[in-house]
Amino acid sequence: MKIKSILLLSACLMVTYPSQAAIDVFSVYRAKAPQNCVDKDIGKGEIGLPELIEIGLCNNPALNRGYMEVKASEASFGKSKSEYLPEVSVSGSITDTFSKHETEGTSKSDPYSGNIALSWLLYDFGGRGARVERERAYLDQTQFTYNASLHDTILSIHTAYLELLSSEEVLKSAKTSEASYKKSYEESSRRYELGLVSLSDKLQARTSYEQSRLEVVTAQNTVKQNQGNLATILNLSPDTPFNLKRPPKDKDIAKLESGDRSVQELMQIALDLRPELKSSESAMRAAKENIDVAKALNMPTISATGRFAYDDDWKYDNPYQYGSSAGLSLSMPLFTGFSNTYNIAQAKYQYNQSKFSVEETKESIKNEVWSAYQNYKTAVTGYEISKQVLASAEEAERVAFAMYQVGKGDILTLLTASANLASARKEVIVSFYGVLKSKSTLYRAIGRF
Repeated sequence: MKIKSILLLSACLMVTYPSQAAIDVFSVYRAKAPQNCVDKDIGKGEIGLPELIEIGLCNNPALNRGYMEVKASEASFGKSKSEYLPEVSVSGSITDTFSKHETEGTSKSDPYSGNIALSWLLYDFGGRGARVERERAYLDQTQFTYNASLHDTILSIHTAYLELLSSEEVLKSAKTSEASYKKSYEESSRRYELGLVSLSDKLQARTSYEQSRLEVVTAQNTVKQNQGNLATILNLSPDTPFNLKRPPKDKDIAKLESGDRSVQELMQIALDLRPELKSSESAMRAAKENIDVAKALNMPTISATGRFAYDDDWKYDNPYQYGSSAGLSLSMPLFTGFSNTYNIAQAKYQYNQSKFSVEETKESIKNEVWSAYQNYKTAVTGYEISKQVLASAEEAERVAFAMYQVGKGDILTLLTASANLASARKEVIVSFYGVLKSKSTLYRAIGRF
């Protein structure tokens, strides 16, 4: 499907934002906004599902928010890497001092001073490295969460697209049924005027005809509701008109691109591809690294230090002075009120919690694939049966109308056949788009479009 190429092009989550200039020493800013977003008048010309998805990805506020979360996580990752670099600070001061002594008179000075200090963490028993890996895992978690939102958005657009198409075809079917009921009503009226049937035939035919008109009104409302729903998902005005391209109704449309695979194989594909599981596993990695971070708080840190200072009182006779120092510093926590002990315990419990979360996510995904697969198979079978029912209903209605014309059938038989035909026609439409919706839901469940 073309959707696959769109998903690949949008892999990092993509919304249109102006680039914000920032220094990226560690090359952590990698998520990119989407390029070449669709810019066309939706109300003019046919528009297909791939274009709708591109519009939805560019305009969706939830995806915009998720993209900003990814960028913020990238910045946090870069911040953790900065711990490998030294910290340098500069300070300076200018003072105006006035003093008066009882026996020596007054004195005044205007000294200024400047200091440059350097601190560089050399070794902290793995704490720094653990913090970097923890932030890397958090970044992966955020990116996979964003990709899951991307999949959800594509599915919602796909579903809304199919529902609008389905409702439009149901409306056409309702109008066809209305015309059929009108024809039956006109025939019963003609036969009544000739004295061939009773008034009851005419009234029953008129009742069915008026009910068919009501069905058309109901179908028109459904089209409007689905049109507004699709527009809202695309962050457009609800009154936006759509001229949608329709999927081909060929014999292969219901088949899966992955071929005739078993549900167990599809479950395994889902475990390999689903971003929700990858996000959960990334959270588990972060929790594991957090244990090392907590343990490192109990260990000493070794840092290199340096300092250069300069003082001068240039208005007076006092000479300037300067000095420098360099050395190593050792910091060792002796007693923290047992807070570090509890921090380690908390980190371990959170890691165990994350492991259970991963297992829970796996089971949820497998159950989702199982349900989606069964719904898909049922939809395919239902669609095939509905086509056979329609063929029978069309033949039955044709025969019933012909028999009624020559006086060998009654109006009740004709109206029943017409009702069955209207129901069968509608069921074929609903079943066809039901197959497509269940198919896209199954693709979402296995993490592939």
